[in-house]
Amino acid sequence: MQELLGAAVLLSLASYRATQLVVWDTIGDGLHKRLEVWRVSKFDSRFRKFVWDLTTCTYCTGWWLSMVAALTYLTATDRWSWDPGTLAVNAIFCWAIAGAQALLNRWDDSRPGHQPEGN
Repeated sequence: MQELLGAAVLLSLASYRATQLVVWDTIGDGLHKRLEVWRVSKFDSRFRKFVWDLTTCTYCTGWWLSMVAALTYLTATDRWSWDPGTLAVNAIFCWAIAGAQALLNRWDDSRPGHQPEGN
């Protein structure tokens, strides 16, 4: 149990950092500009809006990155199972990581000078 708790903390921190990297860090500016041009070239496309929202929304991106991190961990450590009981526990583990990274992002956004543009 303690090992799983430690993994959850590390995965939450990693998911938080990955979210910051994708959504806010300047390393992604080129990609964001290309995505914006792609999105507005066919502005009424629901798929393009979905991709845009996915890469610019802290909570959308964070949720997906948390799921990838948690499922990768569960698979790599042979903890993944389709057994209903294990599946339920794994789902709660994934949601806990997503929730923790969302709280970290919320805390980061609330710090003076760290408010994202447009909020």
